[in-house]
Amino acid sequence: MSMRHRRHAGAKVATGLVLTLFFLPVLWLILTSFRPNIEINTRPPVWLSRNLNFDSYLALLGFGVNPERFAFGENVPFGAYLRNSLVTALFATAFALVLGTLAAYAFSSFKFRGRNGLFLTLMLLRAIPGIALSLPLFFLFTRLGLTDTLLGLILAYTALNVPFTAWLMAGFIGEIPESLNDAALIDGCSKWTAFLRVELPLVGPGLAASGIFAFLTSWNEFAVASVISRTTAAKTFPVGLFDFTGEFVSDWRGMCAMSVLMLIPAVIFVLIVQRQLLRGLTLGAVKG
Repeated sequence: MSMRHRRHAGAKVATGLVLTLFFLPVLWLILTSFRPNIEINTRPPVWLSRNLNFDSYLALLGFGVNPERFAFGENVPFGAYLRNSLVTALFATAFALVLGTLAAYAFSSFKFRGRNGLFLTLMLLRAIPGIALSLPLFFLFTRLGLTDTLLGLILAYTALNVPFTAWLMAGFIGEIPESLNDAALIDGCSKWTAFLRVELPLVGPGLAASGIFAFLTSWNEFAVASVISRTTAAKTFPVGLFDFTGEFVSDWRGMCAMSVLMLIPAVIFVLIVQRQLLRGLTLGAVKG
């Protein structure tokens, strides 16, 4: 075997080990969701249980189980949390893509006074952690009547995602040759029509990458949601996980089961959008 093949094989082994290491916590999370409660906190830990069951999932989905075997799940409104998370994440992602792409187009295609300073300020705003924004947003939304509403969460997450979307899309739009835009203008297109028909279809990979980031940010965000949402009218999955904790006991199995179910829509969304991302990158490579 040549040195090149050895290095290639070594790189594959190293990649496999790293991926396995990162997957172990997810595997433990999945196994814990099936374990009996008595095995979760035992020392030493039970690696391979023979008493796996679906009670935690059945309780979350509304099927009756023995209450002695499942502490809080029968009272957790899983359906409401699923609806709130999907509505919030999808709408916030859509609004962030529209506003962020328009902002990126303005920064990339037009020269105006203070452009660099405004763009830098937009990026610095994204660096502010969510926990620091929670209290000001709570006071603001209280006065506007947006606390404990999905609209309030959508607006907050849109504002959080627009700066990164604008920054990422500005890079993609800036790579488009000006000759394409000039040709469209010569053919009679307006600036807006040229953007929609010529430039926007070429930045599909950027839209896909921005969409993945915005969706996962909205789906997994906890700090802002924990302050704005109070009831099942607006609680999302991350906030709803606290329903499995009590004053003296925590239902770790139910919490793990809900975490596993929470992963499924996010993984599906990423796989769907990633396919478009890879297709766009491949198409661009072939055309280049």
